[in-house]
Amino acid sequence: MIITRQKKIDCILDLVSEGPVFIVGCSECATLCKTGGEEEVIKMKNALEDKNIKVTGWIILDPACHFLNDKRLLKDCQEKINNANKVLVLACGNGVQTVAEIIDNVEVIPGTDTLFLGEIKRISNFEKRCEMCGECIQELFSGICPIARCPKAMLNGPCGGTIKGKCEVNKDLDCVWIIIYNRLKEKNQLDRLKIIQKPKDWSKSGEMKQEI
Repeated sequence: MIITRQKKIDCILDLVSEGPVFIVGCSECATLCKTGGEEEVIKMKNALEDKNIKVTGWIILDPACHFLNDKRLLKDCQEKINNANKVLVLACGNGVQTVAEIIDNVEVIPGTDTLFLGEIKRISNFEKRCEMCGECIQELFSGICPIARCPKAMLNGPCGGTIKGKCEVNKDLDCVWIIIYNRLKEKNQLDRLKIIQKPKDWSKSGEMKQEI
């Protein structure tokens, strides 16, 4: 799922200016992240109104990144959207762009920051798992992706900064290379770490369209 973090209210107030504002949420990822579900949209509505910023209406898209569905749902809100100067989208970056493609007569602004594609460890606890780089290489590292899970995106680790199994960039983070080492050791596959991996071919992350 796409992990997002709601922008600070001061930042949102700067973005919406004097309003009025129409608010858009998302039924899927943003709901699970508690950044753009119905509860968060209503809280945002109340927070803006407390600052004397008019909210013309709101909607939860199902989901925000579904162009055709968004087009159908937003059509029913057209008058409320037309009465707004800003459309505040509490969804991932893709959802913001999808809404902006449909609403071209009102400025569309993001109310969240999109962080990563991640895994739900427990409620409100998410961990980065994928960079969507266009070339999956987990088979080399016992099902783990160091590109996503190492802050330095190292392919030949660990680095010299690992201390007691923790990452030097984020001391609350277990060093993924220690995890990889232990997994490979359990499977008697430590020889894989002797193979020097070539630099990542980031051109493969440049795919812009996929048709099925």
